[in-house]
Amino acid sequence: MMYRMRKYSVILVMLGLCAGLFQSCKDRTKEKKESDDILTGKLPVLVDQTLLPIIKESADVFESSYPNSSLELMARPEIKTVNALLADSAYVVVLTRKLTAQEDEYFKKRGIQPKIFQMASDAVVLINNRSSADTIMSQKNVKSLLEGSVSGQRLVFDNANSSTLRFLKDYYKLEKIDPKAISAMKDSEDVMKYISENANAVGVIGYNWYLKAVEKNSQLLDKIRTLSIENVSAGADKAHFYKPSQSTIADGVYPFIRPVYIMNYQPNMGLGLGFSAFLTGDRGQRIILKAGLVPATMPGREIIIRDESYIK
Repeated sequence: MMYRMRKYSVILVMLGLCAGLFQSCKDRTKEKKESDDILTGKLPVLVDQTLLPIIKESADVFESSYPNSSLELMARPEIKTVNALLADSAYVVVLTRKLTAQEDEYFKKRGIQPKIFQMASDAVVLINNRSSADTIMSQKNVKSLLEGSVSGQRLVFDNANSSTLRFLKDYYKLEKIDPKAISAMKDSEDVMKYISENANAVGVIGYNWYLKAVEKNSQLLDKIRTLSIENVSAGADKAHFYKPSQSTIADGVYPFIRPVYIMNYQPNMGLGLGFSAFLTGDRGQRIILKAGLVPATMPGREIIIRDESYIK
């Protein structure tokens, strides 16, 4: 009798263990499924701070459309954004350039194949105080400002590690920039504020920051303006100057155009893929178009066709 009771006890214990293991596996499967959901969960996103306005607006619409999603935007200067990506602070990043071969090697060694999509075209714009007589800027003058050969005037950037500074350095193929010729603020809004108070400086910001000021009807707009930049076309008889706008960016005539990339380095399916699909899909592209930037793909138009023969 005792032997049978002991035998039954062992069987019950084994059944309990099996049930526990089954439930544990079930919970893990459920947890994995939830974490792999492209429209559910929390996602930290590293953002080049010169792109913050358009990404913040897109993220707000995404979260309102998918209530079970939560995006944590971490805005930093370009160099610090890339360093944070390489330090695994996040696996989704928004930049105006792709990683270099050396930077990308870190992910290749881990067998991670990034999903990279261009979502928009932005621009680097130069602004000055409205009390200044200058409304245009030649290519030669921009380069001279970077090299520090223009006395009494300096360029003001949002950060010493900014993508706008790197863009102009690459554009003019400069090995180095005179540190005495530039100043760095905390962000683009501070640059606009500084320029509104100083007539002997030229600010450098992302175009989407200027558009945000326009949207907010900021009082700063009464004191600052965007400069028209020279574009010397091959074979042209004379130089032409273009102000930054949605049309001049779309037509490619404004010189300082830059791409905007959403890059997903998540090793598995996840919310990063869902956010990337949203930004590059019809709804995301409409947000970019409405904001005044140029979407990577023009969103479609809904046209209602009526058969007039049935109207009386």
